[in-house]
Amino acid sequence: MVALIVVMAIVVLLILVVISYQNKFVKLHERVKNAWSQIDVQLQKRFDLIPNLVETVKGYATHERETLDRVISARSRYTTAATADEKMKANGELSSVLSRLMMVSENYPELKANANFLDLQRQLKDIEDKIGYSRQFYNDTVTKYNQSIKMIPGNIIAGMFNFTEEPLFKVEEAAKAAPKVQF
Repeated sequence: MVALIVVMAIVVLLILVVISYQNKFVKLHERVKNAWSQIDVQLQKRFDLIPNLVETVKGYATHERETLDRVISARSRYTTAATADEKMKANGELSSVLSRLMMVSENYPELKANANFLDLQRQLKDIEDKIGYSRQFYNDTVTKYNQSIKMIPGNIIAGMFNFTEEPLFKVEEAAKAAPKVQF
């Protein structure tokens, strides 16, 4: 009789541990999704600014058609991206071409003095700062989640409920390179 009670207590304890870990993983995974949505909101704000920025630059920098086309193309790749990974890649491309666009503006003093362009540039900088903070929060949240599903006994329970590793938001190699300035 005592052995049966001990076995039942162990089974109940194991069930409680599994439930506890499963709930922990659900909670952490929801935090990852929320953190990604915060990045997505900031990226969307940046993408909404781009048409205005391109139109403003177009009026002054008529010889920079290729750069403007690349900005528009990168923006459109983001809007058609279906997964977080595709959006991260498109974001890296856009960051790279936006830095080139800002460098192009250096060659046009009238553009640099344009109030609309200066306001758009300020808004873009503010959004870029928010994206940076959101990306840091996302990566911290993903790291905590990934660690929890990899450590014992969490990895066993995570495998039972199909919790998988989430990707970190990494800067694309092209975006890491500093733009070249030529006069």
